[in-house]
Amino acid sequence: MTRLPLSVCMIAGAEAERIGRALASVADWTAEIIVVLNEDVSDGTEEIARRFGAQVFREPWKGYVAQKNSAAQKAAQPWILGLDADEAVSPPLREEIARALTAPNLSTDLAAFSFPRCTQFCGRWIRHGDWYPDRTVRLWRNGRARWTGQEPHARLEVDGREGRLRHDLLHFTAVDLAHQAAKSLTYADYFVRDQLAAGATAGLLDLWLRPGWRFVRGYFLRLGFLDGWQGLAVARLAAFQTFLRHARLREARERSCPAP
Repeated sequence: MTRLPLSVCMIAGAEAERIGRALASVADWTAEIIVVLNEDVSDGTEEIARRFGAQVFREPWKGYVAQKNSAAQKAAQPWILGLDADEAVSPPLREEIARALTAPNLSTDLAAFSFPRCTQFCGRWIRHGDWYPDRTVRLWRNGRARWTGQEPHARLEVDGREGRLRHDLLHFTAVDLAHQAAKSLTYADYFVRDQLAAGATAGLLDLWLRPGWRFVRGYFLRLGFLDGWQGLAVARLAAFQTFLRHARLREARERSCPAP
């Protein structure tokens, strides 16, 4: 395949075990790969990235949003693809991106493309529930979007019209239940920090109704039960994460406001 006028932009910490798969999925058809690597990483991630032809920049950690914007600012190609170390571009999505970017009638007001993201969890591709289709905007014209959002969930703010692709970006989020549960604790920390800064609190309805609704929505309304025991685990973990976030927020509020 002819290399596309496309810069792949990644940020990474110690990702030697996973980044090779991500880079292999883009190395032979994109014009440029940029990896912004945390300055303290020493597990061999940099060497792996360079083997795939990536330009590697070491920078102190600034948060997901700032780090992703730093990577995008280094891109020299007309189009940018944002990719994480635990993801890979599927062959069908690669072909679809190529057709979209080389289409003779590609409109100049089309600033970005979204596509679904399919997650592998405990040996199964999750295709229902809250985790799918998980449509995300990751492909955009250079200079027509920037990363915004609350940590750790960076999102693209696009200046212009968005197109829609239909094939999957592959996501290898967690190898087992323990890994996913640990991520829930990290996400809860970010949530509590942001909510405290905004002056929010958590009531009994947040502790009782939100987790239950999250399970019902993901497992029944969005057909998570079709994904076997992994679908049940995803729905249960989502409900637990919802409870954990609000319970820890309430705990933090009560600690900061001691009883008289």
